[in-house]
Amino acid sequence: MALDTAALWNALHTEMAAARELRHRLHALPDLSGDEAATRDIVLAALPHGSSVTKAAETGAIVRIGRDGAAVGVRGELDALPVTERTGASFASTRPGVMHACGHDVHLAALVAVARAVRATPGATPLLAVLQPREETYPSGAQDIVESELLVRENCAAMIGAHLQPSLDVGVVACVPGGVNASSDEFIIEVHGQSGHAAYPHMTRDPVLAMAAIVVALQSIVSRAVDPMSPAVVGVSALEAGTSANVVPGTARARGTIRALATATRELLHSRVVDVAQSVAAAHACTAEVTFVHGEPVLENDPALVEATTQQLAKQNLAVSATLRSVGSDDFSFYGEVVPSIMLFVGTEPTVPLHADTFLPPDESVDLVARALMCGYLAAADMVRST
Repeated sequence: MALDTAALWNALHTEMAAARELRHRLHALPDLSGDEAATRDIVLAALPHGSSVTKAAETGAIVRIGRDGAAVGVRGELDALPVTERTGASFASTRPGVMHACGHDVHLAALVAVARAVRATPGATPLLAVLQPREETYPSGAQDIVESELLVRENCAAMIGAHLQPSLDVGVVACVPGGVNASSDEFIIEVHGQSGHAAYPHMTRDPVLAMAAIVVALQSIVSRAVDPMSPAVVGVSALEAGTSANVVPGTARARGTIRALATATRELLHSRVVDVAQSVAAAHACTAEVTFVHGEPVLENDPALVEATTQQLAKQNLAVSATLRSVGSDDFSFYGEVVPSIMLFVGTEPTVPLHADTFLPPDESVDLVARALMCGYLAAADMVRST
C-alpha cells in the first residue's frame, strides 16, 4: 500500500496538542541518568497501544510501531540533569535538584507525536521508538543499546535524532553531512614525585611544579600538532594535589577533556597527551601515568540521508542550515557506527544556553522537533523502500 504523506502530516498535526501536554508532564517529573524507569513508563503509556515493547539498557525501551520488516529508528533521550530549576514555569520540575535543562522533554514528546502519526497512517514504514537512557552520563545508553544488538534484531535500517539548539534561529534546522559533533573522552594524569618539607625543595621531586608545566604544555598540542582546519580541544578542568602549605606532596592529579571532529585527530590527541605528560614529568625528575575514559565517537551524519532529509525539510518550508558543527558531543554517535544515521539540530529561542537553570524552550519547539523528526523519518523510509 502506497503511503499517503498528506495524511501522515495531517495525523502529526492532530497529535500536537497532546504532545505539548505530555511535554509539560515530563518536564515536571524529570529523572536523572540511570534512574529513568518512571519517565520511560510515562512515554510508553503515551505511545500507541498494542505496540511491541522490548526493554533496553536497563531503564530504556525499544518500541516497534507497525508491521515486521525493516524499520526506521527514532531516538528520544529519557534523562534529565542534576540542575535546580529557576524558570518559574507552571509545569516546572517538582523534583528538587533535577531538571530537563537540555530539551529532552521536548524531544520525547515530539517522538511520541511522530510515532502516533505513523501508527495512524496506513502504508507507513515501521518505526522504532528508541527510548534511550543515560545520554548525559557514562556508561552511554546508546552504546549499551548498540552492543545489545537489539537494533539488529529489530531490523533497524536507519536512525534519526533531533536536538534543540539555541544557537540557531527559531524555525531553522541544521542538516549537515559528515562530522557534526565531536568525539568526547576524558583523561586522568597522575604525576608521582618525592614528598618532603616545603622548606627543603632540593630534597623533594615536586609533582605540583611538574603538573603545572604539563598543564601549560598541553595547551600547545592543538595549536602545534593538529591541522588548523580540524576542530579540536584539549583542556584541563580539575587539579588535585597536597593537603598542607608546608608539605610538598608525593602525587598530583589532573583531569580533563579531549574533543575532536575527526577520528584521526582523536587518536593523535590521545598519543600526544601521553607524550607531553610523560616527557614533561621526566624533565622534573617525576613520572606520569595517563589513563583515558573513552566516551562518544565522532557523530557522523550519513551524506545520502542528509540530502534526502534536506529535500523533505524544504517541502515543509523549514529553513535549512548546512554549516552548524560543534565540539559538543552526543552518544547518538554510537548509532551511526552501525546504521546510516542523522542528527538534526532545531533552532529555539537563543536567549538561554543548554544546561542553564532557566532553559525553557517554548511549546512551539515540540512542533518544530516533531516536524524535523518526521522529515528524517520520511527520508529514511524512502531509502528503506528502495532497497
